[in-house]
Amino acid sequence: KLCEGILNILEKDTKTSCQVACLEALRILSRDKKVLVPVTTKRNMQILMRLAKLDTVEDPLERVSEFPVIVEALKCLCNIIFNSAVAQKLSLELNLAAMLCNLLEKCKDSQLADDIKCFDLRLLFLLSLLHTDIRSQLRQELQGVQVLTRALESSLSVRWTEEYKAAEDRDRPPLSLQETDCAIEALKALFNVTLDSWNVHSENESHQFRYMAAILRHCLLTTGPTEDKTEELH
Repeated sequence: KLCEGILNILEKDTKTSCQVACLEALRILSRDKKVLVPVTTKRNMQILMRLAKLDTVEDPLERVSEFPVIVEALKCLCNIIFNSAVAQKLSLELNLAAMLCNLLEKCKDSQLADDIKCFDLRLLFLLSLLHTDIRSQLRQELQGVQVLTRALESSLSVRWTEEYKAAEDRDRPPLSLQETDCAIEALKALFNVTLDSWNVHSENESHQFRYMAAILRHCLLTTGPTEDKTEELH
């Protein structure tokens, strides 16, 4: 009942501070699988997707004041999808992976959207881990390898000297914690999406995997903010 009450409030137009507080409470509650059973419905998923700006295909990410709401809504979706098989099935029906790929592309145009990017990537990782049909959809229909590779390239701030050779800068400072976390989430999602890609059939796929290999090499030469984070990244 508490979750339902929170979602009823979130369905209305309320202040940003109220939305964030409600989403934070829902995120904590959504760690309990028993609590999720009555609230994992198409309507409730759509409420969270709307708050995460996943239903606006064309609109850019411009209102920075809304970013905390987007991040919290994505965190809630991560918990719900991780803990609920019903939510995983609804994600395919609601075309969630395509919306996440679209939001990820929008993050490129905003300097302040790193938190959104990180939890978008985490949700793509979870979907590609828990639902084989979504993993196939990402690989075949949504150009997931390209989308995730670009996200990884952006997180690592790769500079190119040749087509398949990244610049090596020995004096480059370590990645920030946020950049490292984004790169790690992108790598995890890429692993899932490319898991069944043993046979490369086209020239475009060959190019994509050579391009990705160059970025992965660069990743191995990159350090994170701490020794533990560097180890996790590698």
